[in-house]
Parts: sequence; C-alpha cells; structure tokens
Amino acid sequence: MASRRGQMLDGVLLLDKPEGLSSNHALQRAKRALDARKAGHTGTLDPFASGLLVCCFGRATKISGNMLDADKVYSATLRFGEETDSGDLTGNITFQAPASFQGVERHELEAALARFRGEIEQIPPMYSALKRDGKPLYEYARQGIELERPARRLTIYELEIQSFTGREARLLVHCSKGTYVRTLAQDIGRQLGCGAHLIALRRTKAGPFDLKDGIALDALQTMSAPQTTLLALDAIPAGLLPAGFKLKDEL
Repeated sequence: MASRRGQMLDGVLLLDKPEGLSSNHALQRAKRALDARKAGHTGTLDPFASGLLVCCFGRATKISGNMLDADKVYSATLRFGEETDSGDLTGNITFQAPASFQGVERHELEAALARFRGEIEQIPPMYSALKRDGKPLYEYARQGIELERPARRLTIYELEIQSFTGREARLLVHCSKGTYVRTLAQDIGRQLGCGAHLIALRRTKAGPFDLKDGIALDALQTMSAPQTTLLALDAIPAGLLPAGFKLKDEL
C-alpha cells in the first residue's frame, strides 16, 4: 500500500512541459499525478518554454549526473528588430531597430547563422541561475547590477531555418550542454545589426530521449493509471546509469 508520502516508483517520465510553468512546478504536478515519493528532473526549461522535461523517479534519479552532459535539440522562434534584457519575450526592451526596419533577408540570416555553427564562445546571460558569491545572477540582474561573466566554449552542431518571414524565424538548434538559446538569439540579432529575442522555445530532444515519446502534463493528470507512462530501469539507454548500478535492489 502506498504511504502518504507516495509510492516507491522507479522509472523515467518524458514529460511535455507546458508554457507558463517552472520546471519544478511541472515536476511536482507530475509527481502528484503518479503518487510518487522521490522525483527529480535532468535539465531546467524556462517558464515561457515548453517541451521535453526528463523526469526521474526513485532509483532512476541516478541518471541525472550523466544527463547533465547531454546534447539538446530545440525549436526556437526569434523575432527580429528588438533585443530584451533577458533575451526573450519576458524581458524589457533594451534595443530597437530604426522605424524604417522592414525585416531581414533570408540570405542575411543564412550568413549570420553560419558564424554560430561549430565550436563557439558564449557569455552566459545575467538572467540565469548561475551563482556568484552564493547568489544567482538573476538576483543581481533584478537589482540592475551587471557582473562580468567569463565566456564558455560550447558547440552548435546544427543551426537551420525551419520557417522564415523576415520579421520572425523558427530555427532548429542542436547544441551541447550549457548553451543558452536566449543568448544565441541575442547574439544572432547583434550579428544582423537589428536585434532579436526569443518569442518561443520548445525542447524536442535531450540526450537519447525524444519529445515524440513524451506525454503532455494535462493528459498525464487525467490518466487512470499514469504509472504506465514510466520508462522502466531496464529500458533506459545504455550508458546513462552509473557503473555498477544494479537493476534490482539487493536484499
């Protein structure tokens, strides 16, 4: 019988996080829907973003360390002509293109994207959870304080146009760990000279996991047996569980 603290469930849930929820709130709702005791996730999505949130339950939380190094794939929608302090639609506008701006040409965008493929350096945004002196950078940013941040080396494996209107573009972004797609959008806008920010972000892959195998939070919450959505320990892709991990607890 399940205790008031929940059932001891082991497995991985591929959750399609909706827009408007923090990753932790989405995880806690999934945890309640499953009546699970122990849960964690393997990579935060901003509240405005949606898509794949890999949630781990029970002993499956052991994959979290290896998932920190996983590549990610996103569908990112950029709007040209404005830059914001957060790099996305939730921030305040800090730069606007002239009133005469009519959008960018596709060949201009293609040329700009070419500069960001491969190994690049990226300065993390102030609106991030990275810490300085024990305090997240976003707390400094909210006080109007900007601190120097060292650039990080990362890799953009794919950066392709999925749709384009001149004012907006939807891009496929396949990137290494530690990539801030908000900052990538901002840097692309600066390269173009017109400014840009994210108006939508959807994660479609994380390591070996794919959103097409996931389940939406509202669907999970209405299922009679949501535990059936869990990927069992023996179905977790090789290499994610730590060395020496035993699929069954020893008596």
